Formats: sequence, structure tokens, C-alpha cells
Amino acid sequence: MAVSGTAPIAPDGSVAAPGDVYGQTRRCLDIIARAVGEAGLGLHSVIRTRVMLTDISRWEEAARAHGEVFSAVKPACTFVEVKRLIDPGWLVEIEADCVDESGAR
Repeated sequence: MAVSGTAPIAPDGSVAAPGDVYGQTRRCLDIIARAVGEAGLGLHSVIRTRVMLTDISRWEEAARAHGEVFSAVKPACTFVEVKRLIDPGWLVEIEADCVDESGAR
């Protein structure tokens, strides 16, 4: 299973945590956790994440949120800088790859 392009979108459709890389990362990871759960899996099934940041100098803020969510799982993780994302208020977007209990992807 793959969760692609998870953006920091608040329940009302606005940008979650404007200007806050940590807060936006947490929102993206919350959305990923919900999507993985709706597929019948848990966060333990996440084997890889890709974190795209518009300012790589702020990677530690995103890494702190990522580490809090995945402290027990420790999936492979890549941080990359991108020129921009769809909404100029988005500072981060995250993708996740999962494996189900049977080993299928």
C-alpha cells in the first residue's frame, strides 16, 4: 500500500499550522495514520517515508515530529527539498509505503 502526497490540510480545507513545519508534519502524519488504519493496517506496517520540504534548513522540525510518530517503527526515511508545493502555505508533504502482514505491497 502507498499513501501519496499527504499535505497539511486541516479538516475545514485550510492550511493546517501555517508557518509551522513541526505542526504541518504532525498533520500530514495524522492523515497518513488514518489512511493506513482505514486500509486495515497500523503504523507498524510503514516501511518507508519521503518528506518533501520547501526549506530543507528546517528538516529538524519535521524530523522531530516524524520521530515522535515512528519512534517504535523506524521506517526508512528520506528528506528532500522541493522548490514549491501546490499550495504556497504548505511547507511539507509526505508519502508513505506500507507492507501488510502477508508481506504484499
